Amino acid sequence: MQTSETTKQIGNFGERIAVRYLRLHGYTVKERNWRSGHMEIDIIAANFKTLAFVEVKTRTYTKETIHEAPPPSSAVKSEKQRLTRRAAKDYLWQHPTKKSPRMDVIEVWLIRDETTDKTKVAKINHIKAAY
Repeated sequence: MQTSETTKQIGNFGERIAVRYLRLHGYTVKERNWRSGHMEIDIIAANFKTLAFVEVKTRTYTKETIHEAPPPSSAVKSEKQRLTRRAAKDYLWQHPTKKSPRMDVIEVWLIRDETTDKTKVAKINHIKAAY
């Protein structure tokens, strides 16, 4: 079982990977961990026509479990979606834009080699308009 410290470190690592991915795909990262009250958006990023509100979900698997386990995005439940939408509305009220808003999820799949205890990125999946 992972400790909350380890879980937080894995989440932060996943967010850094997601930021790098977005930049490589033509997005400008506007905000990270943007808060409105108790609500938080992991990443706010823009390209030419879209303002993406991105929830990042990172999970660590082994070679044996990576094909059996649910995807990281399955952790974005309806309550999280509702809160993220509300936070996005707050952001848009404070930062008006002509860009089209979009709610995305980026899944970061990590794989841990149990013999060496090393972890590497196995897959990044950008789900546009996830909800």
